[in-house]
Amino acid sequence: MTEIPVIEMNDGHRIPQLGLGVWQDNDDEASAAVQCALAAGYRLVDTASAYQNEAGVGAGVRASGIDRAEVFVTTKIWNADQGHQAAKDALHASLDRLKMDYVDLLLIHWPAPWRELYVDTWRALIELRQQGLARSIGVSNFRPAELQRLYAETHQLPAVNQIELHPWLQQGELRTANAALGVRTQAWSPLGQGKVLLDPQIADLAAKYGREPAQIILRWHVQNGVLVIPKSSNPERIRANAQVFDFTLDEDDMAALAELDRGERIGPDPDHFG
Repeated sequence: MTEIPVIEMNDGHRIPQLGLGVWQDNDDEASAAVQCALAAGYRLVDTASAYQNEAGVGAGVRASGIDRAEVFVTTKIWNADQGHQAAKDALHASLDRLKMDYVDLLLIHWPAPWRELYVDTWRALIELRQQGLARSIGVSNFRPAELQRLYAETHQLPAVNQIELHPWLQQGELRTANAALGVRTQAWSPLGQGKVLLDPQIADLAAKYGREPAQIILRWHVQNGVLVIPKSSNPERIRANAQVFDFTLDEDDMAALAELDRGERIGPDPDHFG
């Protein structure tokens, strides 16, 4: 069973560096994937109200036999649930579906800046943390100006900013801004939804190290200090994705991977989504 490192966040809580994403899984698929991942040594599961599989995630955690306190569960407030009271109600609904008393990390899913609600939503998350319903709070898809506004208006910074991040979209400026604020960067779609696996340079490195292309990419994330949540419902891939802590990419190969940046988004652009 793989032992996955844990990383300290700015609120003093610790988060596993690698976890399981369950985007696009239905409840049954999510439950099975969670059980497989926890048996393989994972201790973080990332879901969201918008994924419509929180019930499956909760069922998977219970069926795993792993104590709830040992599993780090993330969920997210969807765009339609932004606003002070709406966000509180949304977390209570998520907890009902998960059948849990708290989540370990609660994120604002998208900033949707034209709604002018993300600061009010953030204030709600601060209160939910104070009530013990969310151990840590953070954001997803926020840019530097939005992070700075949260701090300017509340004096509270997110523990995590979850962003699209993979070798074709390396987000150097945003990662630097996160680090300067003490906010951990977590990568969603860390494999570029599978597209980056086909990059010939990734294939060459996989052959060099005797690894799968996904393992090369995930190791690149890990060596960059990024938190990462690869999504899979395939048991073999779930297990393989965690096997990235027993080898190291050399400096030249890390530099070569840095050259793959195309600024190419695969998911939505935060400027135009929400």
